[in-house]
Amino acid sequence: MFYCPYARRINNYYRANQMNSSIRVFHAAPNAPAVDVYANGKLIVKNLSYKELSQYISVAPGSHNIRAYPSGQMINPVINADLHIPANTVFNVAIIGTLPDISLYPIQEPTTAENFGRPCVRFVHLSPNAPAVDIKLSDGTKVFTDVGYKGITDYACVPTGTYTFTVSLTGRENVVLTVPNVKLNPNSYYTLYAVGLVGKSPTLEVMLVPEPR
Repeated sequence: MFYCPYARRINNYYRANQMNSSIRVFHAAPNAPAVDVYANGKLIVKNLSYKELSQYISVAPGSHNIRAYPSGQMINPVINADLHIPANTVFNVAIIGTLPDISLYPIQEPTTAENFGRPCVRFVHLSPNAPAVDIKLSDGTKVFTDVGYKGITDYACVPTGTYTFTVSLTGRENVVLTVPNVKLNPNSYYTLYAVGLVGKSPTLEVMLVPEPR
């Protein structure tokens, strides 16, 4: 299954210019409830459900205590962790794993465009019970190989166009998931995220997430 989310408007936060650090929160924990997210005791994201992303939020560089509670509650956080954000960086902070063992997983995004006008795409494996996989084009060309859970590939810059990607177990030919109609625009960055569960609900799927420069 292919899914392309839309950023949600949360408390009028926005992605700041590149002189500041920015984060957005991505709910990728398949059996976790919608959450409210607090940074140093301040609500920054409200009622974020599985597969949703917040808008970009401007944050001061340094260490931040991040707590996530089931939406509408402020007791028994499902996450209570410290997160260090370096200066002049952008991170997609994913909530990953399955209850009761969920955690934050910061994934850095580029802050400058060095793609010479081409689209660039990478793959991040966030399916907690899926084995390592290969990502190929529909003609069998390998794009990313042997990507295990929490694996983050380098970007592959490709010609502008619409692509079909396939997912197969590492070293095998059988396709376990097809990702059709992936439109990659010029001068753009994207991440393909594998989320969900193998053999359980919610099922394994791939999401295309644009990364504005």
